[in-house]
Amino acid sequence: MNNTMNQYKSSADLKALAKERLFGKYGTAVGATVIVALIVEFVTFFSTIFIDPRTLAGTILNFIICFVITVLSGLFTSGTAYLYLKLSCNKQVTVSDVFYGFQLFPNKAVLIQLYLSIWVDLIGLLPLTILSYFVRKNPQSSILMLAFSLTAIVCGVIIVFVTLIYSQAFYLLHDFPDYSVKELLSLSRKLMKGSKGRLFYMLVSFIPLMLLSLLSCGIALLWLVPYMNATQTEFFLDLMKNTEIS
Repeated sequence: MNNTMNQYKSSADLKALAKERLFGKYGTAVGATVIVALIVEFVTFFSTIFIDPRTLAGTILNFIICFVITVLSGLFTSGTAYLYLKLSCNKQVTVSDVFYGFQLFPNKAVLIQLYLSIWVDLIGLLPLTILSYFVRKNPQSSILMLAFSLTAIVCGVIIVFVTLIYSQAFYLLHDFPDYSVKELLSLSRKLMKGSKGRLFYMLVSFIPLMLLSLLSCGIALLWLVPYMNATQTEFFLDLMKNTEIS
């Protein structure tokens, strides 16, 4: 696979395309976002409701349960990618598209999410979760606070880096369903070579809108999340257009 010399679209162009794709279909996109969020939150709430997070055992058990739910939510991540790929290709979309991940190689979707969650949750978030427990127990400890701060920086870098290089895996699953999970992850790494900075910049550019969403008690996220998903899908399609896969 060799990168071509074609020009990539700017973040502004990708956002404009995303708005165009969403025109007249925002209701479907919002409905899909709400359904997935409610299902995940419902399962998480009733799976952890009787766990006491004030104890170390409760903190770890709560983390394990949330980790499993996150891995299984890869099915919805796959379905969401499918919905926005259809939307970006000007095909008819329905809310039920978010469940397509349960039909198209669900084992691959779960394995992709498992790989990502090992890096993001186990390596990135678990140390912070454990340290935060001890910080709460000993809020006056400057050593614990320093350890937590340094760990947060290191883990944050790991999470951002892993998220960027494997950001295309679920889209690729729908373009190359016969590829193995290893091949899909490897292809995502290759696609993102030289493009991590562009994607990072694009995602960071949404921060002002995210902050504004907080002023609406999160209600504006119903508009922002589909907008971000559509823009990231346009980024993937632009990436594929400018990349030769052999």
